[in-house]
Amino acid sequence: MRTSSTSSRLLAATALVAALGLTATACGGGSDSSGDKSDPASLKGQTITYWASNQGTSLDNDKQVLTPELNKFTQQTGIKVKLEVIGWADLLNRILAATTSGQGPDVLNIGNTWSASLQATGALMPWDASAFTAIGGKDRFAPAAIAAAGAAGKDPAAVPLYSMAYGLYYNKKMFSDAGIANPPKTWSELVDDAKKLTTGGHYGLAVEGSNGSENIHHAFVLAKQRGSDWFDASGKATFDTPANVAAVKQYVDFIAADKVAAKGDAEYSQNQTITDFATGKAAMMMWQSAATSIKAHGMSPDQYGVVPVPTQTAGATGDAGVTSMVAGINLAVFQNTKHKAAAEALVKFMTSTPEQKILNGTYGSLPPVKEAQSDPAFQTPDLKVLASVLSSSAAPLPQVPNESQFETLVGTAIKDLFADAAAGKPVTDDSVKAALTKAQQQMPAS
Repeated sequence: MRTSSTSSRLLAATALVAALGLTATACGGGSDSSGDKSDPASLKGQTITYWASNQGTSLDNDKQVLTPELNKFTQQTGIKVKLEVIGWADLLNRILAATTSGQGPDVLNIGNTWSASLQATGALMPWDASAFTAIGGKDRFAPAAIAAAGAAGKDPAAVPLYSMAYGLYYNKKMFSDAGIANPPKTWSELVDDAKKLTTGGHYGLAVEGSNGSENIHHAFVLAKQRGSDWFDASGKATFDTPANVAAVKQYVDFIAADKVAAKGDAEYSQNQTITDFATGKAAMMMWQSAATSIKAHGMSPDQYGVVPVPTQTAGATGDAGVTSMVAGINLAVFQNTKHKAAAEALVKFMTSTPEQKILNGTYGSLPPVKEAQSDPAFQTPDLKVLASVLSSSAAPLPQVPNESQFETLVGTAIKDLFADAAAGKPVTDDSVKAALTKAQQQMPAS
């Protein structure tokens, strides 16, 4: 998923605790009250509401991208779509309000890391075998994307729409000027390279220290590489294990001990990392599917390279070889929509191979629909690396009902540790453990 502000996530996570205790009733959108029929001819004239997430450079840019495609859908089906693009700072709050008020859309985008949490509210239509058959079959989608669509053992709560993965982006000229022949494969190599690159107001690495979601994504990977998870098999939080403490400390140490990221990065929360990388202030960054944003800042594709995020040891496999969370956007239908067939028709259209090529090609993301992945638009060097990461070394964030609270509480704890590091306060194993223990104690009962 794309990242959002920590303060918004805190409010949203608080609301989610309440929402999990409620049954979603009357969560139907659209303005046509004529009922729903499966005969395609009977769907003509119906109007459904679609809440889209902000994937482009602005909300208006998303409208410019999506409106022509939705017009094609209307021409093909006769179904009208009322589009609203919602920014990430507001999207989860809006969805949670809809689960309790009944004033929601028919179809909506969700960050894939929210899938299990929203699934637990009962507000989203389960995608069982019959529903998947209606849109062409479950096997059309990449397994990693499906794995991030809901809790294990349950029918997915949504359908993958856009896929992304993290890679290590590096500035070729800065590497060459520093005498570094190849990008790092291990974390020790990354720190060594970053120290050589940190000079004259330039830094080896940029991090987004005040962005709770970014913090969680990296802490998840670093813990996974140590064989650790953030929840046990029953869904109970296990935040303050020694491996998780070591993972968080390693990440915060980019500012605290290694000093290869600028102290000001502790305040970054609005994608300033990309700006620093694209303008040459930082030689490396870890980011998800960033080509479009980098280009918008004036950096051309031949000026940088993308490789998998490092591991603790070279050539690691299994959990030790995980280099990314499974990032992406899923498409969901509200359970009690009055226009189920029309909503499913829109999902079928948006996940059709032609639309997957158009939409993911425009946004610089990867199509979760396997048939679309062979298109030349997705054969650029960076996207080929990210596609390989998704298929071989990415893992979904914990698909548990309390995942959103985990992102907020631990993401905020890491933000505070970065602030300490920037202020010159020592960041120790004990201080990291205390922060994670506090976050764990604030989690609701599973």
